[in-house]
Amino acid sequence: MSKSKEKKRKLESKKNDEKPLTPPKLAPSSLKFPRTLAKADVKKFDPNGAGETDAGVFGLPFTDTESNVVLVPVPWEATTSYGRGTVHGPRAILEASPQLDLFDASLAEQGLARPWEFGIHMEPLPEKILRLNARASKLAKPIVDAGGRVNTKSEKEALAEVNACSAKLNEWVYGRTAKRLSEGKIVGLVGGDHSVSLGAIRACAEAHPGMGILHIDAHADLRDAYEGFQWSHASIMNNVLREVPGVAKLVQVGIRDFCDSEYDITQNDPRVETHFDFALKRDLLSGKPWSALVQAMLAPLPQKIYVSFDIDGLEPWLCPGTGTPVPGGLSYEQAVFLLEALARAGKVVVGFDLNEVAPSGKAGDEWDGNVGARLLYKLCGVALLSQGARNKMKI
Repeated sequence: MSKSKEKKRKLESKKNDEKPLTPPKLAPSSLKFPRTLAKADVKKFDPNGAGETDAGVFGLPFTDTESNVVLVPVPWEATTSYGRGTVHGPRAILEASPQLDLFDASLAEQGLARPWEFGIHMEPLPEKILRLNARASKLAKPIVDAGGRVNTKSEKEALAEVNACSAKLNEWVYGRTAKRLSEGKIVGLVGGDHSVSLGAIRACAEAHPGMGILHIDAHADLRDAYEGFQWSHASIMNNVLREVPGVAKLVQVGIRDFCDSEYDITQNDPRVETHFDFALKRDLLSGKPWSALVQAMLAPLPQKIYVSFDIDGLEPWLCPGTGTPVPGGLSYEQAVFLLEALARAGKVVVGFDLNEVAPSGKAGDEWDGNVGARLLYKLCGVALLSQGARNKMKI
């Protein structure tokens, strides 16, 4: 990225950092779906040329004002409990994204061949959150290394400070999401560990009360304050169930790593429906088609949904750098089929997040960022399609 554009992004990031964290609670949205979405100035971008590495996400030159999708990067990993590096996920995705070809032949079958025409913009990496993450991560590391055992006064103070930092992060994410929703934007969060999703889910649920969540992950994320951290990445869906009454249904897919208490929640909370990976694979190996399994996943969801996608829900070879990899998972094709089925089923994606992408750190290795960027573009396309975006071309 050129020095002038990097300077501009830093100035925009500073401007965003200075804005109030928490706006008033959102009123329910008056949007009716499908809705008419205006295109960006498509003359500014050549989809047949090489991606501009010093432009915005996916090499697109569009501003937030002319874009229907605004992506909020959240570089955060304070409570990460195994492998680290997802703090660099947003940057890795951004840097890998310009080399994607943006014609989507699969979505074209539903009428949206070029999602990019409706504008996709990523906000600058927030320096304020990077600083907050550095502080919280330093305090959290000894607690994580001790398995969450906190005994001394200083350890208890450190834990309290990490929880306070995480609470600030939640409010910042809520504030950024609420602002963009009030502007009529589709908001996508780019993490960062999975804990970053809470503020966005809260804002979307206030705007669209009664919404459901499609949660794709290797983990149930239903632990209660894992390792003592109230806002742990391993507790995100537990916190959603406790803190966000606007969520009516949680459907989990690909889950294959969980503890006893999490399993109890999946079996006893009527809001939760979990499609365990072992059961999905057993059905597939017994001859059931993936399409039928997907239909069963989507059936209990209300019309308006939020998609929360942890990259480790995929097979590990697709996300080798992620912090908590687990054997098994969805293939890329299965994940794409599931996401595209949302629009086919008449669901409306009111928001989404992609998290836990972590680059390897090896020079020239962009695989994690590459897969993350492709999945992010698909999420953008499905959200746009579900809300009414259409191109003329069909195949």
